[in-house]
Amino acid sequence: MTLLHPLEYSAATHPGLKRENNEDCFLSAPDADLWVVADGMGGHEAGEVASAIVRETFENFAKKALPFSLTDAIQKSHQTILSSAEKGIGAHGMGSTVVALLSQKKNYQVAWVGDSRAYLWTPGESGGELTRLTTDHSYVQMLYVSGAITAEEVETHPDKNIITQCLGMQELAQVKVDLTQGQWQENQWILLCSDGLSDELSDTSIAQILEHCPNTLTAVDQLLHEALTSGGNDNITLQIIRSPVVKEQIINKFWQWIPTLTNSRKKDAVIFIGAITALLIVLINTLK
Repeated sequence: MTLLHPLEYSAATHPGLKRENNEDCFLSAPDADLWVVADGMGGHEAGEVASAIVRETFENFAKKALPFSLTDAIQKSHQTILSSAEKGIGAHGMGSTVVALLSQKKNYQVAWVGDSRAYLWTPGESGGELTRLTTDHSYVQMLYVSGAITAEEVETHPDKNIITQCLGMQELAQVKVDLTQGQWQENQWILLCSDGLSDELSDTSIAQILEHCPNTLTAVDQLLHEALTSGGNDNITLQIIRSPVVKEQIINKFWQWIPTLTNSRKKDAVIFIGAITALLIVLINTLK
């Protein structure tokens, strides 16, 4: 096994088919192994401001010395949105959800506030498995946990878009950041998305699309296309990040043994193999 760095990924954002402006925002920082999706709220020139604050805050954190804390970056985003509104930047009541991925060699962390989601896709012989890594901070999720509604009712409930907390919520001095972590396996993908995707496509539909996509770029294009085809009622933002764990090819191990003698790897291989062959012949004749 070997590790890729920086990680391979694809991302896209779209205002959808029913809105003129896009309040979503995302950050792709592969050199810092960091990816973020933020879904702003508060109307035109407010939601955009809130989600942009989240992106800028994470950018600033990524530039600082390690260790990098997703929780600290999210709390700082919350405070900055509040203070910006007080200064007349954006508007009072603006807010944003956030979901963020930090990859650390073979391990990853996902942190979130609100109903933007992270999914783990693990391909397999029978198609693959889609695992939801996040739990929505939403009213219907509370109803489901309490047993008041079923899992099927969650997806069709009229209040499914009511969230229980977001960055910039004035009633909260601090937000409750949820965090999960895991270890990358070969060929896995992590999908980060705003609810503009998850509201249009069920988990089953997402899995069916990912099953037939050969790479992250195709997967992002197909998911976005299907979300728009299904209605595109909200802004849609998604990123797919590929696992850094890849199987090391035998040929790569072979080339590690070949010394650099010329500007051509093939010539180096011929010279090296020729030298080894000549040495073996000498040893065989000596032993006779």
